[in-house]
Amino acid sequence: MNKHLEELIELSKLDKSIDDFTPLIETAQKKLARRATKRDDIIARIATLTEVSEKAKTTIASYEEQIKALNEQLISNVAKEKEIKTEKEMKALSMEAELAKEKLGHANAEIERHQAIVESKEAEIEAANVELEAAIAEFDKISLEVNAKLASIDADKGKLFEERNTKTMAIDMKILSFYEKIRIWARNTAVVPVRKQACYGCYMKLNDNTYASLIKSEDIITCPHCGRIIYLEVQTEEA
Repeated sequence: MNKHLEELIELSKLDKSIDDFTPLIETAQKKLARRATKRDDIIARIATLTEVSEKAKTTIASYEEQIKALNEQLISNVAKEKEIKTEKEMKALSMEAELAKEKLGHANAEIERHQAIVESKEAEIEAANVELEAAIAEFDKISLEVNAKLASIDADKGKLFEERNTKTMAIDMKILSFYEKIRIWARNTAVVPVRKQACYGCYMKLNDNTYASLIKSEDIITCPHCGRIIYLEVQTEEA
């Protein structure tokens, strides 16, 4: 087999080993991202519950101010009764007092309703905080595991990159450039074997002339169908 072809086959295998780390990295990152999403969802839920609770408290404060004003109005009306001289004035003051009492009843009912909302939301917030604490602990644990995994992957990739650099320095630049151009689109199938007279990149059968050239020639040959670099894989008797 052509020496340059042997070098490209080894380089292709090395590149595949390096790229095989990509799904491992993505899986680890997705695992951590899921925990982060779970944590962030709880934080967002707590923020929404807090907003509802604070709004209810603001409404309660508003009704309490209204009750204070209405009570002052009723006290004022009692004082005015002593100054009333006509029945018409008495009726007007009486209607004013009845209206104030209705507003008081409504305000008290609304305060009670919004206090129930506050109690409900604060109970939900308390439960969500327990969830958040557990989610943060889980995220921190997974983060440590993922970071350790990624550090191990980086170390292994580093060794392979060093080996790749050593190999590429020994390969003819024109041949290396040719390989890299194919690898841009073919990725880890830039160099593929031929089995049963078929290219194992595109799985198309080679014609007899190309196959004969592959057997006899010492040159680097590409598949006439897909353009990948091909080589004749030695088949063992067992295979």
